[in-house]
Amino acid sequence: MNRRSNHPPTTTEPPPVRRWAGLAALVVALLTVGLDLMILNVALPTLAGDLQANTTQLQWMVNAYTLVFASLMLPAGGLGDRYGRKRLLLAGLAAFVAASAWAAFSGTADSLIAARAVMGIGAAVIVPLSLGILPVLFPPEQRRRAIAVWVGALGVGLPLGPIVGGWLLEQFWWGSVFLINVPVGAAAFLAAAVLLPESRDRAAPPLDLAGIATSVLGTAALVYGIIQGPDDGWSDPGVLTAIGAGILLLAAFYYWERRTPHPLIDLRLFSNPFFTWPVLAATAGTFTLVGALFVVPQYLQILGGHNAFGTGIRLVPLVLAILIAASAVDKIVTRIGAKIPMVAGLAIAAAGFALYSALSPGSTYTFTATSLTVIGLGAGLALAPAVDAVMATLPEHRAAAGSGLLMAIRQIGAAFSVAILGTILNALYIRDLEPHLRNLPEPAAQAARDNVTGAYQAAQRIGGTSGDALAEAAAHAFTQAMSGVFMASAAISAALAVLTAARLPARQPVTTERPAEPSGITDGRADRTSS
Repeated sequence: MNRRSNHPPTTTEPPPVRRWAGLAALVVALLTVGLDLMILNVALPTLAGDLQANTTQLQWMVNAYTLVFASLMLPAGGLGDRYGRKRLLLAGLAAFVAASAWAAFSGTADSLIAARAVMGIGAAVIVPLSLGILPVLFPPEQRRRAIAVWVGALGVGLPLGPIVGGWLLEQFWWGSVFLINVPVGAAAFLAAAVLLPESRDRAAPPLDLAGIATSVLGTAALVYGIIQGPDDGWSDPGVLTAIGAGILLLAAFYYWERRTPHPLIDLRLFSNPFFTWPVLAATAGTFTLVGALFVVPQYLQILGGHNAFGTGIRLVPLVLAILIAASAVDKIVTRIGAKIPMVAGLAIAAAGFALYSALSPGSTYTFTATSLTVIGLGAGLALAPAVDAVMATLPEHRAAAGSGLLMAIRQIGAAFSVAILGTILNALYIRDLEPHLRNLPEPAAQAARDNVTGAYQAAQRIGGTSGDALAEAAAHAFTQAMSGVFMASAAISAALAVLTAARLPARQPVTTERPAEPSGITDGRADRTSS
């Protein structure tokens, strides 16, 4: 797309100190969102007792947030472009903070599920708009560094969730895992209100109501089906109906967006390889990283015998590796472009997963730390240039809508990750464990089939040689199943590395001028417009 500006800005850009302080406010907001994607997992056993929550309610405490988050990011970005990115970001932060307080003091499981859904609304606004504001806040020569910080904040929030959640649960009651968002989110709100400039598309077309409806309902139905598939079975009529309806609605969205004069998102973006392949690379990185965070904490907590906080601490190598790699991306991409670090990052992540697939019940933590470090280096190296390449293709007046599309696709990838890799994990675990269950009482055998936690609990109840044999068989079956998950993750990362190397051109055209599309920015003093 042409990114040249026909008219110079009528006001000065935000001063450097204000830009980076504004980014710091966005980082704080992103950390709270990233934390909440994983933090609840460590509190589920406590919630089951304190709120008398059944298994279905526990699942929806997690899934309500994920479902709403994935469904609303695309329209949230478009609405931010239309009505003001800062204005909508502040509304999202306010909703997130209020819902966090509601969740912390929920007295019933259903109340907590509702609060989590509202938190998902806030998160769906915060993530795409915080990314969409960066091209407004930073000139092109500084945008890459800012995006690397943004990617690091969102990526680090995921593994930090179990660390922070575990510590809070050891010190306070379960509501603290939500209450922590209130002061942090309020600080981010105040900082964003003061430091960020307002920006929006002053030539915004009419709202694409049909596009909003089909995208939201289609994404929600698809993600719901993906979430329920592992529990209800992929042949369950309800699962098949949800997935089928989601695919049909998203097909209708695609058909409508190609024909309406005022689309929610310009799907011609996918004809640009500098948009399509970085989106796929970022989605693959998210898919595999979320998959690792789905199985590794179970391994550390159940087989390793660590508590929630100890488990979280043992994920620190992944956090540090992501930060180190993301911090190095700016200089690397400036010298050689985005393609090589993206491909190298995916290849390194694939190597890390392949290494981790050699896991066994007797593996040391050093082996886990080494594998996580390699995976984190690959993820950090691939994700930051991928997101930057996507943002470089977007006209400024559609930056939030484009980032919403990117993040919605990534979140669908994350939902697929838990469902698909979780299905692989369960299938391989049951396959390897089943021969050892033949002589056990059926209640103990069924508990062992459900998950490795149930197997260990059954082994303790049985005791003696039989109990020890069951525990040993469950440990072996679970680590073998993890190996299968890691090999699948390695294959996905390696395939995207090869495809990106083959299909993405070496260099993206670069200009230091601002995008040509109509936009308006106010910093409290004056408007900036260009056409």
